[in-house]
Amino acid sequence: MAPTGRAALLAALGSLPVGIWEPSWTGILAVNAPLALACACDYALAAPVRRLGLTRSGDTSARLGEAADVTLTVTNPSKRPLRAHLRDAWPPSSWLPGTEVTASRHRVTVPPGERRRVTTRLRPTRRGDRQADKVTVRSYGPLGLFTRQGSHKLPWTVRVLPPFTSRKHLPAKLARLRELDGRTSVLTRGEGTEFDSLREYIPGDDTRSIDWRATARQSSVAVRTWRPERDRHILLVLDTGRTSAGRVGDAPRLDSSMDAALLLAALASRAGDRVDLLAYDRRVRALVQGRTAGDVLPSLVNAMATLEPELVETDARGLSATALRTAPRRALIVLLTTLDAAPVEQGLLPVLSGLTQRHTVLVASVADPHIARMADSRGTVDAVYEAAAAAQGQSDRHRTAEQLRRHGVTVVDATPDNLAPALADAYLALKAAGRL
Repeated sequence: MAPTGRAALLAALGSLPVGIWEPSWTGILAVNAPLALACACDYALAAPVRRLGLTRSGDTSARLGEAADVTLTVTNPSKRPLRAHLRDAWPPSSWLPGTEVTASRHRVTVPPGERRRVTTRLRPTRRGDRQADKVTVRSYGPLGLFTRQGSHKLPWTVRVLPPFTSRKHLPAKLARLRELDGRTSVLTRGEGTEFDSLREYIPGDDTRSIDWRATARQSSVAVRTWRPERDRHILLVLDTGRTSAGRVGDAPRLDSSMDAALLLAALASRAGDRVDLLAYDRRVRALVQGRTAGDVLPSLVNAMATLEPELVETDARGLSATALRTAPRRALIVLLTTLDAAPVEQGLLPVLSGLTQRHTVLVASVADPHIARMADSRGTVDAVYEAAAAAQGQSDRHRTAEQLRRHGVTVVDATPDNLAPALADAYLALKAAGRL
């Protein structure tokens, strides 16, 4: 229970003339006794808070950047009308900065024996699970002088999923995939590993594609056409160690890696390949295996939603061993990690041969465009020093990428906006070359 501002204002206004004309206890009691009685009556007429029935319904998931509506149903079982202010508390990251006060507070009036609904609209600013806190109800009497207040614990969780902004590139990559699969009039000649059909020789065709037996049975030269194999195994490996926490632009590197992995997963599943996910630093943070083509993308998005960078050094040996257990047969292992010299040279390179002997390995890394701009900066002494440091960092990344390529690894190093389409292009190139 608590007095309202209206009661305090009335007490102040009543005490003012008493202090001027009759400054005594009698005068104070003459003003405040009726006010106290009015407050007691107002409190008695306010609807009880503890007996209210509250339930939740609404969205349980939303993509980052989108809104989620959670509805709160308030049932008033008492015989007095409920006039209340209601606060639906959620973590601060559930709303855009500065909007949480207006978004979480509601006014509600519920007649006796009836129910009303109020909707809290969340606009989360971070991935992961957002769990509702207490619902606090402040019930007012008819005079607005005194209130009843209480809280109800109503569990509800909204899972904030990765935004998948690279989805816009999927139609173009699928069109390229259809070309590789021979499902359009554009033919990709001489590459791939799965026989498709025979057709007449065209000048410029690879002579190694000529089918001499078929040619002997007809009057023209016949060549084989190929299409990329289907039902290949793709293992996406997310490095969730400390290097994934570095921010490039407005987001951690891990978020950019997730977005690229989702585009590749969507593309590979449409190509008929099996896609699994492993998130690892010093232990397994997420593992998705054996999903069907229609279920793989929702499963990956759901598993990625709660992943956060861990401020530990990634155990490259453990990562390699776990990847080999997860993919016991030949597969394409896509490792989304960093190209920083120290983690690669001291961690990944010593264990890389164990992966490349059995699998095709592709390493993808997020490059910071700000580093390139710094490397080209001129002017002040500080700018020159920053340019030198940035140029050295770029040189180290290029050296690391070359070391990986010498081990037979395909390397993709691109800015956050370009990483997803570049990774998809690398996958299509490997598929067309029959290296999966």
